[in-house]
Amino acid sequence: MHTDLLLLSSPIGLPQHWPFIKMHGLENYFVILDRRDGNKPLNVEDIVRICSNNTGVGGEQLLTIEPASDEGLKAGAYAAVRIFNIDGREVGACGNATRCMAYLLLEESGGDELLIELAGDVVHCRRAGPMEISVTLGPISMDWRKIPLAREVDTLHLPIGSGPLIDGAALYIGNPHAIFFVDRLDGVDMPLYAPAVQNNPLFPDGANVGAAEIVNQQTLRLVVWERPGVLTKACGTGACIAAYAALKRGLVTSKRIAVHLPAGKLDIEILDGDRVVMTGPVSFCCHGFIQGGN
Repeated sequence: MHTDLLLLSSPIGLPQHWPFIKMHGLENYFVILDRRDGNKPLNVEDIVRICSNNTGVGGEQLLTIEPASDEGLKAGAYAAVRIFNIDGREVGACGNATRCMAYLLLEESGGDELLIELAGDVVHCRRAGPMEISVTLGPISMDWRKIPLAREVDTLHLPIGSGPLIDGAALYIGNPHAIFFVDRLDGVDMPLYAPAVQNNPLFPDGANVGAAEIVNQQTLRLVVWERPGVLTKACGTGACIAAYAALKRGLVTSKRIAVHLPAGKLDIEILDGDRVVMTGPVSFCCHGFIQGGN
C-alpha cells in the first residue's frame, strides 16, 4: 500500500485486511482502495461485499487506484483509477468519484494539478479551492453506437418515454445517460418512472436516467436515477450531461451552468468541442480496514 496516501498500514494479526478511505462528493459515497502494489484484481463478490452497508464499508461505488498504463505514463498520468458499481460492474466514468480521487492524489503529490488515467482517457484535475476540485471530463458523444443504443435513433429526441419523462436525449461520457427536461422537477417520481427508461431495450447496457428543470439560462435543477437502480443525491457525469444537452437543445445559451442536485451544487463549464469542466466539493467520511479476499 502507498501509506503516504492512505496513512495506514495493516495491523498486526490482520494480514488479509485492506486499508480503505471512504469519501463523498455531495453525499455520493465511495470506498477507495490503493491497488498500486500488485494486488490481485478484485472479484465481483469482493466489490459487492465491500459496498454493502451490512457486510462492508457501505458505498455507492468502489474505487481503486492502479498504476498508470504505458500509454497513460507517456501522456503524463500520475496514476490510473478504476470505478465499480455496487453490482461489481466496472464503469468508465464518475464525476464525483474522479474529484475525490483527484483530491487524494493531489495531496499525495503535493501539487495543484495532475493527470489521472480513467478508462483509457487522461483526465486533467486541479485544485479549485479548499476541499474543492475541478476535473475535465469527456469526450461526450451523441453517437448511438457509442452510447450504445440498440438501433439508430435521433439521440437528441429519443422515441421512448415513461410518464413525464418524454422527448429525452441520450449521451455518453464514459457511461450512458438519458436526460429528460421537465417543466417542474418536484412533480417527477423518479423511482416510479425512471426504471422503465433504464431497462428499456433501446439501452442494452442500461442507462443513468436524469430529469432536469431549466431554472434560468445559467441554472438547472437535476435528479438522477443511477445504474444499477439507485436514486442518488448527486451525479457528476449526470450534471455534465444535463448542461451539455440543454445547450445542444437550445434550452440555454450560457456555457457556464450551475447544476443544483439534492445534496448541493456543481458548476459546469462547457468547453469548445466535446469536453466539460466540472467543479465541486469533496469530503472525508472515515478510514480503516476491510477484510481482504481469499
